[in-house]
Amino acid sequence: MADMRAFRDAVTGWAAGGPGGPASDLAVQLGVRTAVLLEGPSDVAAVGALAERRGRDLDAEGVCVVPMGGAMSVGRYAELLGPTGLDLRLVGLCDENEQRFYDRALERTQRAQAGQPGQAAPAPHGHIFVCVKDLEDELIRALGTARVEEIVQAENDHRAWQTFLHQPAQHGRPRQQQLRRFLGTKKGRKIRYGRLLVEALDPGQVPAPLDDLLTSL
Repeated sequence: MADMRAFRDAVTGWAAGGPGGPASDLAVQLGVRTAVLLEGPSDVAAVGALAERRGRDLDAEGVCVVPMGGAMSVGRYAELLGPTGLDLRLVGLCDENEQRFYDRALERTQRAQAGQPGQAAPAPHGHIFVCVKDLEDELIRALGTARVEEIVQAENDHRAWQTFLHQPAQHGRPRQQQLRRFLGTKKGRKIRYGRLLVEALDPGQVPAPLDDLLTSL
């Protein structure tokens, strides 16, 4: 039986230049209604972890969380999944520095929709939630650096963390910046900690962009 993973894979293939038929068929079959456009898999891990904590089954709700491989791909995904493509509701989470790509993509799809024969001016078809630097930075600030270091130690990454701190480039940098950089120094680490940091949050600590994103779905 097809699942949301199959739809996500079909969308990725479509965005890379493949046929759109499989994604279109699966969207109907699975009842997909919303696409959450995220920059990468660490954001997907964090969103998924928070949904699970709140007892949400996004797949069953028709919500597909899509890692795009970078913010500069958002225009392509918005074109395929938004009002000019599968006509899904679009929601995004991005870094402040990348917001312009998201804004431009949604504005372009809405202009294209308005230009179609018989179409009235479009209502807002998506919403973007913005992190100041990135989601990892939001999570570290929410938890506090001491708590994040405890999680690093519990994950048996303490030795790697201490080695990282002894690098000349890290001397004198604020602890939050060091932790944020550390999470990106090894393949897969950001994905793993995206989930771990969300799981460690108290209910009142969830960063506003992440909280608002999930509430909007």
